[in-house]
Amino acid sequence: DVPGRDLDGILQAMDFLPPANRVALGETVEGQVTAADKDVVIIGGGDTGADCLGTVVRQGARSVTQLEIMARPGDDRAVTQPWPTYPMLFRVSSAHEEAGERVYSISTKEFLGDDAGRLRGLRLVEVSMDGGRISEVAGSERELPAQLVLLAMGFTGPEPSVMVEQLGVSLDTRGAFRRDDDYQTDVPGVFVAGDAGRGQSLIVWAIAEGRACAAGVDRWLTGSTTLPAPVAPTERPLTV
Repeated sequence: DVPGRDLDGILQAMDFLPPANRVALGETVEGQVTAADKDVVIIGGGDTGADCLGTVVRQGARSVTQLEIMARPGDDRAVTQPWPTYPMLFRVSSAHEEAGERVYSISTKEFLGDDAGRLRGLRLVEVSMDGGRISEVAGSERELPAQLVLLAMGFTGPEPSVMVEQLGVSLDTRGAFRRDDDYQTDVPGVFVAGDAGRGQSLIVWAIAEGRACAAGVDRWLTGSTTLPAPVAPTERPLTV
């Protein structure tokens, strides 16, 4: 855990975005945290981070900085990522075109607060990849002012409270729910599809897994099935 994580002003992206969307649709949300007149830092360089960026700009943020621990992707497809694999390229979304600064190869060492327990900034350090491991760059520490930090670092695994503690479902080495070829966990009659079993992925995979999981449930209930099973639990996007 990063020191200062419990300071007031640090939110998970998915605790920030849904209330903002509801307000945009005309609802009233009590206690909504907004970015108005604040220096905002978004930790995470993916799609969720871009959603946060566009939202805080519309809320009137004073400044927006998006941090990513990995190095900046290249502008051209690498030879190690030939078609039809999905290339890691530097991409500019519509949100990035509006405002904000993107900083790569940077890590948060500490969240800084005031005497009232409110966030006032971050202590950052530049990092480099050394032999497959991330190392800090000596002498590169600096502070960045912020009154709101949004954590958009991606999916780290399903919440274990109900499935693990109450049902006894086990996890695999990635922290996802363990399942067999029919999407059934090691608890008979309990099935898992989507990110909870696959890990962080795209909605198209969740849709395909949901259909395949339905076939597994049908087979378990009736002994056979005519339902389609588009993907197996072990299938992954094409990589090299």
